[in-house]
Amino acid sequence: MTAATETPTGTPPALRDHRVPADGLYEGPRTLRRVPEGWTDRPYELFTVVPSGRVIGAEIHGLDLSRPVGPALCAELDRALLEWKVLFFRDQHLTSRQQRDFAGHWGELETNPLLATGDDPEVVRLDRTAVPTFENVWHADVTFRERPALGAVLQLREVPPVGGDTLWADMAAAYDNLPPEVKERIEGARAVHDFIPGFSRFYPADRLAPHQEEFPPVEHPVVRRHPGTGRRTLFVNASFTTRIVGFSREESDRLLRLLFQQAHAPEFQVRFSWRAGDVAFWDNRATQHYAVNDYAPHRRVAERVAIAGDRPY
Repeated sequence: MTAATETPTGTPPALRDHRVPADGLYEGPRTLRRVPEGWTDRPYELFTVVPSGRVIGAEIHGLDLSRPVGPALCAELDRALLEWKVLFFRDQHLTSRQQRDFAGHWGELETNPLLATGDDPEVVRLDRTAVPTFENVWHADVTFRERPALGAVLQLREVPPVGGDTLWADMAAAYDNLPPEVKERIEGARAVHDFIPGFSRFYPADRLAPHQEEFPPVEHPVVRRHPGTGRRTLFVNASFTTRIVGFSREESDRLLRLLFQQAHAPEFQVRFSWRAGDVAFWDNRATQHYAVNDYAPHRRVAERVAIAGDRPY
């Protein structure tokens, strides 16, 4: 041992000066709970569930979604959605009408005048090539509405030869793993959501301006209670959340950056590689998603049907 490293017996060596990470969001072990404490797991009788991730995502085997969905099957699928947050169905090849009919079992269908649609305003066609898209950012759908979507059913019509995956993040797990002091800071806080930041990157002002009266900024709780599970779920996203009410701009921006980062932790995520005809059904109240734009110059065509939701509380 050299003189530079010698320390008195029993005294730990001193560390050189260093910076402790400012937020600490990615430090230490994770709390990974798929369902709320006290939730009873029960077997599924009408299909097989194959988990895709530890806390989020499962493939559903043994169903043909083009066939009628009766009350018993709807109830089991609803339970699976609450438990896994996003469900994947391979090789369905539904017509637009069949996709819409399936989504309709969960409530009134939603239209979105900000997105291009075909003949049916409830079926949004997403035809992407090399152009920039607003999917490749972590977000929850239409949180700028007073009643954001309950969920969505997405089917890929055409897939690129490689790339074009979609990721989902479990925002209950994201909340669970916030530092205690951050949870205390956002307890009871509300945030403003606005459609303009998310869409102004891609649409000119003359297209957005006519919708300002239809979609004024709204406030939602920073942490919502999921109506189906009761779990606390982080409910801010980088596309539409602009500020936290009652905070200074500096403090709001700093805290939102920290909260937005929570969706980036791989432990809270599932990634799905599409084949043409695959269907995903996700809970927009419990998740954020990110469509990976890595397939240029190839084409990716999807159709999405959204289900109207309730007011977050």
